Amino acid sequence: MLVKAPLPTAEELPQAKGAAHTVGSSTPTDVQDTDRALDLENLNLDSNTEVSLIAADLPPESDEGNTEYKRQLVQPSPQRFAELVTQLKYRMAAGHGEAMYQLGYDDDGRARGVPEDVLEASIETVERMAAELRADATVWRRARGRDGWVAQLLIRARPRSCEEFTDTRICVSGNVDAGKSSLLGVLCGTGQLDNGRGLARAQVLTHKHELESGRTSAISMQLMGFDSAGHVVNYTNVTTNRQLSWAEIVTNSSKLITFCDLAGHEKYLKTTMFGLTAHAPDYCMMVVALNQGVLRMTQEHFAIALALKIPVFVVFSKSDLAPANVAEHTISVMTRMLKSSGARKIPVLVNSLDEVSICARNIPNDRMVPMFVVSNVTGAGLDLLRAFLNLLPWRHDWNERKKSAFAEFTVDDHFSVPGVGTVVSGVCLRGVLQQGQSVFLGPDRHGHFARIAIKSIHYKRVPVQRLYAGQSGSLALKKIRRERVRKGMVVLSTAGFSNGAKSGSSPAASGNGNTPTTPVSVIEFEADVALMYHSTSVRAGYQPIVHCSTIRQAAQVTWMDRDVVRMGERARAQFRFLYRPEWLRVGDRFCFREGRTKGIGHVTRLVECWTRDLITIN
Repeated sequence: MLVKAPLPTAEELPQAKGAAHTVGSSTPTDVQDTDRALDLENLNLDSNTEVSLIAADLPPESDEGNTEYKRQLVQPSPQRFAELVTQLKYRMAAGHGEAMYQLGYDDDGRARGVPEDVLEASIETVERMAAELRADATVWRRARGRDGWVAQLLIRARPRSCEEFTDTRICVSGNVDAGKSSLLGVLCGTGQLDNGRGLARAQVLTHKHELESGRTSAISMQLMGFDSAGHVVNYTNVTTNRQLSWAEIVTNSSKLITFCDLAGHEKYLKTTMFGLTAHAPDYCMMVVALNQGVLRMTQEHFAIALALKIPVFVVFSKSDLAPANVAEHTISVMTRMLKSSGARKIPVLVNSLDEVSICARNIPNDRMVPMFVVSNVTGAGLDLLRAFLNLLPWRHDWNERKKSAFAEFTVDDHFSVPGVGTVVSGVCLRGVLQQGQSVFLGPDRHGHFARIAIKSIHYKRVPVQRLYAGQSGSLALKKIRRERVRKGMVVLSTAGFSNGAKSGSSPAASGNGNTPTTPVSVIEFEADVALMYHSTSVRAGYQPIVHCSTIRQAAQVTWMDRDVVRMGERARAQFRFLYRPEWLRVGDRFCFREGRTKGIGHVTRLVECWTRDLITIN
């Protein structure tokens, strides 16, 4: 049988009865041989179903991924040790320099356990294996198995060249005054807690009116680094209370977490949607104030993340201000929303490190939603949240995209730096961009692309020679004025256009089977859409705002395969941009909105494309 974990105490805020699933551990006598750990595909997601998880048993071992099961590793022969090092190298490559070793486990995932002296010898062997690969092995947890002890080890490579980093991007959303900026100030600051009067958020807010009102109005980026042993690099100077620069964090980190602090007020909704679509986030951290409850903007932000298929985890803040009954009601409402027929998620209220490990392993599947209860003033629950961020895996596999000869960089902001010139920031979606490389920038309002050169590249405010797929950075461009650059443009490598590529081989082909010599811009496209919310109906002539990656522009529905579309229905439609052409690719996902009306879709065909001559920059 499955054994539930005990409910939190009153000091830890009580869990809503029957609200969230709890993840518990079990002793060997509590677990039968027929029990199985979390099976996401076979779980019944009915709102009345109670699900409990067993930390002792794991899913069967997979040949793919970065997790390895070993019963024991005691004094292996030199030949066997070399084989184990090669196997660990493969696991670390699958995890972008990070791997998990489960000692005391059988290949079917059962926690058999070994004697304590055997476990210590096995841990020593794993540490020697990690040292061969310039990595550190850290014991994450120990527990009792059926016949002895089991242990989980985190193996992470030591600090590398920052050009090899692939950071995990997390968008932070939630209602206004939920405590998003304060939480980031505590996580990414010096380790000092908030004083309850805005001390923590003052470290992350950038504008004067934000400091005065305490409300975020623009997207801000914060960086959190972990070293090879899993310690937070940002807290190195906690005694002197000096905040590290981004260059210092990058230099000493083995894993980077980039937070995008989004606005929570309703009047900044378009800015929030831009942050969720433009920064290619891996996850979305939904912050909910326990004393406020689940408000409408929280539901709006969750609906957008759900439409974009971004995995979500929830952080309940201000636990020190919420009475027990209010906290219980807030958790219950959030759980019902996650388990509703429109979301079909598995909410799990995290209370221990064993639960952290299970949730971190399963959140990329976009079915499980871990929930944390924290306080920025007392520090309650923050250790579990930091541990979860430390184990959070990469959701996208950027290795294949790095091999692409065609490079694509989306522009989400632009500015002018004295002595440098025009600088654009964004995310490299595929390929590699190099300093001095000749690239295309566009399209402008007439669909033209300009051929320019990259003067310099910065990654996390650190100068580098290259920017790889999956990295967000800044490009300094030669001989172009800032007035000619806008959000929504792209930087493309010349590969696939002017190099005589074969027909249809370029990812920028216009869809007619011919590869253009210059990039094409799209003015009209066809898409499969679904209407999430609308008070009446949608028909041809409807003009919403389309959000696709860094694109944010009004478009008109010129054709639909049905007369009207109502809430919850699907259709095929054609959209035409009203003001200027954009760079689009078949398969791109997008959101469209008009007031409270929202819909989602993905591009199936490029209907009308413009090919223009290149602009020469003097």
